[in-house]
Amino acid sequence: MATIIVKSSNFLGVYIPGVKEYLEAVGLHRWTRSHAPSRRYNIMTTNISESLNAVLVKVRELPITALVNEIRLLCQKWFHECRTKAAGCTTMMSKDVEMKLEGRKDRAQAMGVICADQYTFDVVDGDRNYCVDMALWTCTCRKFQLDQLPCDHVLAVVRKTPYEAYDLCSLYYTREFWHETYRGVINPIPHISSWTTPQQISEFELQPPDVRTVAGRRRKRRLPSMGEELPTPKCSRCKERGHNRATCQNPIALHPTDEAVID
Repeated sequence: MATIIVKSSNFLGVYIPGVKEYLEAVGLHRWTRSHAPSRRYNIMTTNISESLNAVLVKVRELPITALVNEIRLLCQKWFHECRTKAAGCTTMMSKDVEMKLEGRKDRAQAMGVICADQYTFDVVDGDRNYCVDMALWTCTCRKFQLDQLPCDHVLAVVRKTPYEAYDLCSLYYTREFWHETYRGVINPIPHISSWTTPQQISEFELQPPDVRTVAGRRRKRRLPSMGEELPTPKCSRCKERGHNRATCQNPIALHPTDEAVID
């Protein structure tokens, strides 16, 4: 695993100057799952703001109350779709996990397994060997520990021993946990005229925030993150990048076909 990480950073350093030094400076725990202090499964980001920005790009200009209602409707729709999908699951694990296990089982067929003791096994995968410890639920490839799913080498051991693959999977991948995740319902909100508002709420006078409004046009686009490269516009008139059709000053031939014939 460490060899693969070093090779990856060296590969990036060849094509992007300074990236190798930057990755070494920030530490492996910030950009590798194998060295992360917490269990991240197959997710390498904890910030969902970019995903929500893309979904809410058309409603961000609405008043705050209308924006919150749109977010509620979106979450209500998502929960219903996920709840329906989970209810239709008939396998022990979710569909994606079942497909992943099947693919790993197929690859495990060609691997050799040598038993060291009751819990320790040596798995031969091509020209490399991996150690599987069934007592500690570990494999030297580290996929078993990171994903909490049996890797190819563990499934090769399962094929030769009485162990069951499903017993080695995290409970979070099971159908029951999938159902429980989306069991809650986001209820619709009726019209404001039918609301029953408590007296202490109706008597409370909410003041606007005491902030200073900056002069000029309000920013609509978000500030890019550090190191993020925004796409440059492409002119539909001259086909060059860096400007658009409204600001294009490049001369355009009136009859390009005729000039090509003359040339």
